[in-house]
Amino acid sequence: MPFSNSTKPKKRGWMRWCPDQMEIKVTDISADSLLENGFQAVLLDIDNTIIPWQGMVISDAVHAWVGTLRKAGIKVCLVSNTHRPKRLSALAQSLGVVHVPHAGKPRRRGLRQALEVLGVDIDHAVMIGDQVFTDIWAGNRMRMNTILVQPVDGREFFGTKISRALERVLMWGYRRRGKLPTQRNLSADSESQTK
Repeated sequence: MPFSNSTKPKKRGWMRWCPDQMEIKVTDISADSLLENGFQAVLLDIDNTIIPWQGMVISDAVHAWVGTLRKAGIKVCLVSNTHRPKRLSALAQSLGVVHVPHAGKPRRRGLRQALEVLGVDIDHAVMIGDQVFTDIWAGNRMRMNTILVQPVDGREFFGTKISRALERVLMWGYRRRGKLPTQRNLSADSESQTK
């Protein structure tokens, strides 16, 4: 099974929620950088990662970004906890990608299913999302690489607003101890920053 081959060390204790990379938005992550880091697949959250919470309209920028990934040979799967599978299916169809409904993040079942559908092992996949306690924790539990992005919109589920306060405390603790990754590790403009 693809998901049984991870070589990444397991994150333990309070580090289990720490992302490997941080970006402002998904479109800051270039296909070239993903390929350079050995990633062949992207597992992608939807709400407040690529669209506003409960939204149906995907921006031209996100459409273009996903198109660039696909053109580069990077497989994409939407992995969502949404309770509206028809909406998820419509969004996936709009982007021309596959999807896993009822993922149940931070449980690993949905991510395992996505890896099986894509035919990619853990070491060559990255989980991208806006929530520490669902997206990042699920990816870390799988010993998968994880990228945290900022929410695209301030409107969200009430329970998520509560977890955001805990996320801020965690991020403060990681930053204070020098554990938080530098933002833009996989940014589209990383080449211009090094020149």
